[in-house]
Amino acid sequence: MSDPETVIRLAARGDGVTSTGRYVSGVAPGDRVRFDGAVAVIEPGPHHQAPPCRHFPDCGGCQLQQVDDEAYADWMTARILYSLETQGVVPAAVEPVHLSPPRSRRRASLRAVRRGRRVELGFNAEASHRIVDMQECHILHPALFALVAPLRELLGPLIGDGQGGGVTMTLTDGGIDLLLSNVDARPFAAIEALTDFAAAHRIARLAVETSAGIDVVAQAEEPFIRFDGVAVGLPPAAFLQATSDGERALQVAVLAATKGAKHCADLFCGAGTFALPLSRAARVHAVDAAGPAVQALGAAGRAAGRSLTVEHRDLFRRPLRTDELNRFDAVAIDPPRAGAKEQVAELARSAVPVIAAVSCNPNTFARDAALLVAGGYRLVRLWPVGQFRWSTHVELAAQFVR
Repeated sequence: MSDPETVIRLAARGDGVTSTGRYVSGVAPGDRVRFDGAVAVIEPGPHHQAPPCRHFPDCGGCQLQQVDDEAYADWMTARILYSLETQGVVPAAVEPVHLSPPRSRRRASLRAVRRGRRVELGFNAEASHRIVDMQECHILHPALFALVAPLRELLGPLIGDGQGGGVTMTLTDGGIDLLLSNVDARPFAAIEALTDFAAAHRIARLAVETSAGIDVVAQAEEPFIRFDGVAVGLPPAAFLQATSDGERALQVAVLAATKGAKHCADLFCGAGTFALPLSRAARVHAVDAAGPAVQALGAAGRAAGRSLTVEHRDLFRRPLRTDELNRFDAVAIDPPRAGAKEQVAELARSAVPVIAAVSCNPNTFARDAALLVAGGYRLVRLWPVGQFRWSTHVELAAQFVR
């Protein structure tokens, strides 16, 4: 057996890196590791905790349950700063990490497969298509986890042997929004089973997604979410931040970054996560390619008397031009994981005084940040946010100023 090596840091995908540069899974900073051939023998250090879930580390929903909150927060910050460093960008100030609590995920996509009379339902195993049949979960909101066992019974007759299906669950202020995919809901018996399930479990809306689109099978009421006290009806499959706690942290950051602005743009606005809070004190123009979400936001803003206009526009194909951007004194932007290179290039050439950027991918954020810095902006404040507790998924908000 080799001499002990100390784990000095965690890499981007959660593996530990030892003092000799070896990668080891399932460790925390400060652990000591001896190698017996290819087998790593771990001596837990001060930041190693007992994983709370029986499915860890097999389940791909979490990668870092063995790491305590202090080391996890340090890793999150280091992960963001390293990506920025590779692009030559250094923030002037970094706020403490905000971690969402356990059992707070209000949105999750699970996979199901039928094997004989048994239905397996859960997240994929790490780096695999195999499903880990969920018996407990320390990240899902209890109201969503309570549906897992009943869903196994529901899906059994609705999917063929060896066939897979998808389950997307969203906990809204108006109840649970449930979307099933690859399920044959055409037979009368299937429709009856789905309708009875929705009624028995007080599902606000149950829809089925097929190659032809999304069909609503049962709806007791329209699922909605409140942003800054304004209720917005959510279309099926609409984007929503993973936790309400993390959403609030991001909203606080965006409002702090744009404080004092009187005319704002919200790009990739979705259903209004930032547009509605911003509209309390400013005129807001909200833009997104998701037509139903934009329509819902516009209707909600009008009903609440907010100074809010909306535009259905694909910002990848048609980013707001510099002349369109220059009428705003602040811009909020929250693109998908791919970032928004085309739109950021226009922002970099603009005269907008303040940009509040939200991102779920440190790598594409760093790339886009470098474009802004090259255009004359400074990254003055950074807020790391951990909505996906115990995972390697990192989110953040940032303030850029001219």
